[in-house]
Amino acid sequence: MINKLSFRLSVYGVLFFLSLVIIFHILILTQVIPFQIVWGGRLETLSQMRIFETISIFINVLMLVVVADKADYLKLPFSTKTITIILWVFVVLFAVNTIGNLFSKNRLEQLLFSPLTLLAAILFARIAIENHTK
Repeated sequence: MINKLSFRLSVYGVLFFLSLVIIFHILILTQVIPFQIVWGGRLETLSQMRIFETISIFINVLMLVVVADKADYLKLPFSTKTITIILWVFVVLFAVNTIGNLFSKNRLEQLLFSPLTLLAAILFARIAIENHTK
């Protein structure tokens, strides 16, 4: 069923989604958006927020680069198998994140981010299953 999704549409969807997520996390890092609405409402200090948001931005940029490589927009010095394994790690990451969002203390995170992270997991899975050689 998942392979009925278009590879290109999945790539565009993930690249768009990740770009928005990076912007969102930058807005949190710059305190335009309150940090209490992320990380399950569990962050207590600005110091914690800065650490978590910096790591989050780094991971999202990494995901963007890996997807761009799989779609042949970039040429990383990694094998197709390595890129595919990394993509499956992202599938698991988003699936677990979906579960975490469902149990968040923040209603917005539950209602908005749970379906978005589930969709991301599905799109990453579609990209990962593409039989694609460099």
